[in-house]
Amino acid sequence: MEKTTITKLNNSFEEYAYQEDGVDYWLARELQELLGYTDWRNFLNAIDKAKESCKTTGEAVWDHFVDINKMIELGKGGQREIEDMMLTRYACYLIAQNGDPKKEQVAFAQSYFAIQTRRQELLEERILLNERLQAREKLAATETELSKNIYERGVDNKGFANIRSKGDAALFGGHNTLAMKRKLGIAEHRPLADFLPTITITAKQLATEITNFNVSKNDLKGESKITSEHVKNNSDVRELLGKSGIKPEQLPVEEDIKKLQRRVNTADKSIVKKKLKNKK
Repeated sequence: MEKTTITKLNNSFEEYAYQEDGVDYWLARELQELLGYTDWRNFLNAIDKAKESCKTTGEAVWDHFVDINKMIELGKGGQREIEDMMLTRYACYLIAQNGDPKKEQVAFAQSYFAIQTRRQELLEERILLNERLQAREKLAATETELSKNIYERGVDNKGFANIRSKGDAALFGGHNTLAMKRKLGIAEHRPLADFLPTITITAKQLATEITNFNVSKNDLKGESKITSEHVKNNSDVRELLGKSGIKPEQLPVEEDIKKLQRRVNTADKSIVKKKLKNKK
C-alpha cells in the first residue's frame, strides 16, 4: 500500500471519529463507506460476525455496538428515519477483522484499529499502574506518620510491628501479616503491601489513617490501647468491604510494586528520549 494512500485513509478514519464522555466512536453507516461496502445489508453481516467475536472474548456486546436511529435528508426538503449504530474502537476493530482483507480499506482498517485499540489498552494499563503506585506511597506515608505518633506514646518499632500485624489479622479474616505472606508466597523480609491489589492497599491506608487520627484525638498511650484501636478500625473496614462481597484474604497477589516502579520509570525515560530525539 502506497504511503499517500495510507495517509489519506488515516485522515479519513480520524475525521469520521466522534467522541462522547471521553470515548471515541464511529457511526456504522459512515464506517460502511470507509470500508468500501456499497450494500448496507452486506455490512450488517460483517457487524453480526463482529458481535459474535465480541461475545467469545467475554465483552458485553451492548457496550460496543449501540443501536440508534437518525434522520436523513431526502429530496425537496423531506426526511426519513434510518437505523444506524454507534461503534466503539474495539467494535470497529472486530468488524475490520471480519472483513475482506483484499479490500484496501479493510486491510488498512485492520491495522489502524488494532494499533488504536492497543494504545487504549496501554493507556488504561498505565493509569491502573499509577493508581496502585500512588496508593502504596500513600499507605507508606500514613504508616510512617502513625509510627512516629505512637513512638511518642511509649511504643517502639517492635510494638508498631505487632500493632500492624494484629490490624492485618482483623482485615484479612484472622490472617496476620506473616500468615498472609505465607498464603500469598511472599518472602518474609518483603512488605506485604508491596504485593497487594489497589483496593486492599487503600483499605489498609484508611484503617491506619483512622487509627492515627483517633490516637491523637483520644490521647491513646501504650501498645495495648493502640492495638485495640487499630484492630477495631481494620475490622470496620473489613465489614465495609464485605458489604460489596470483597474478602481481602481471597484476592490474588499482584505484581511486586518495586518491579512495577522500575517498569514505569523505564517507560518514562524512553518517552523522554524519544521526545528529545524528535526535537533534534
